[in-house]
Amino acid sequence: MRILFSCRPAHGHLYPLVPFARATREAGHDVVFATGAAFLGTVRALGFDAHAADISVGEAEAEARARHRDDDVARLLITMFADVLPHATVKDLARLLPRLRPDLVVHEQSDVGAAKAARDAGVPFVSHVIGRSMPPELLRLAAPEMAWLWDGTTPADPMLGDTVVDVWPDLVRDPVVAALPTVLRMRPVAFDLDVPMPAVDPAKPLVYLTLGTVSHTATDVLRQAITGLARLPVTVLVALGPGALPGDVPPNVRIAGFVPQAEVLRRADLVVHHGGTGAVLGTLAAGLPQLLLPQGADQFVNADVVEATGAGGKLAGPEITADAVTAAAGRLLDDPAVREVAGRARSEIAGMPDPAAVVDQLTALVRGRVRRRPAPPGGRAATPGRSASRRPS
Repeated sequence: MRILFSCRPAHGHLYPLVPFARATREAGHDVVFATGAAFLGTVRALGFDAHAADISVGEAEAEARARHRDDDVARLLITMFADVLPHATVKDLARLLPRLRPDLVVHEQSDVGAAKAARDAGVPFVSHVIGRSMPPELLRLAAPEMAWLWDGTTPADPMLGDTVVDVWPDLVRDPVVAALPTVLRMRPVAFDLDVPMPAVDPAKPLVYLTLGTVSHTATDVLRQAITGLARLPVTVLVALGPGALPGDVPPNVRIAGFVPQAEVLRRADLVVHHGGTGAVLGTLAAGLPQLLLPQGADQFVNADVVEATGAGGKLAGPEITADAVTAAAGRLLDDPAVREVAGRARSEIAGMPDPAAVVDQLTALVRGRVRRRPAPPGGRAATPGRSASRRPS
């Protein structure tokens, strides 16, 4: 089969797809990517064929602000993700799909325009979770604006569709995703860039600090976190991603750009981060306590869920001070109850199907080699792109 992966041109939208895409290729399938022009080099450097489609979230935000010229965040988000971005994706993929002729489209959950384009072309499609589902109050506002995507046959979730690859373990699972008609559970697997592991003092506990590839611009939050963590008898490893941090840091702090996160997590004792899905799941998979400093998007929901389960703590907004970070991190380093919960999460994640197994499940589902999942009461059974008539030959 030829399988097209579609994603926004951003690290946090591309990297979650890479382990599944690699497993798909290793299973013998032809894998191609569609993403924004700015990320074609990044995808190709990972060894995948890539084609230009879509615009960046930044471009979509500029367009949305030009239309509304106000600070109504909900209206801006709906315009971006229900109108500007999917229209750009549909336009580009309408030209690309007839040439590439994929047998299946896998799109990250925010790239719903790829589902529309696949459906119009008669190609089966499935979404891949990269974060939390749309909040109910926002979904109610967005649903009418997204009706054009589904031509009157709206799926169980207008962003996620009916069929999804879900990487969240039960401990922190999204109930909206869990209720979709067809859910393929997959173990979250860390994606690591080929970069060296920074040298750290093996005699001290290691605290790993990152604000990801978007929130790294919150330099005041980084400074407060670094100052607070450096007061502890630990080594602090800070991953800035594409960002920079001017000025000096305490002697027990190491500054890096990108790091091999999976390797860092095997060495770390505590993770302090922004609450992105990759960081949350990677930390849980490593069985480590975590302190979340959410900055935007679904990071606040992730922080609330992690704190509620007892797997970590959170500080948000004005709570993020050096003193508060010192106190919270010190408690988490020494709290056996938090480590017990994190250890349970690690065991659960280890028992989830790996990407190779999910590739087999998905391709069999597309080819009709397994039974359809029974419909829930009052609902519909679904297969990828349930309204599509095309099946791979």
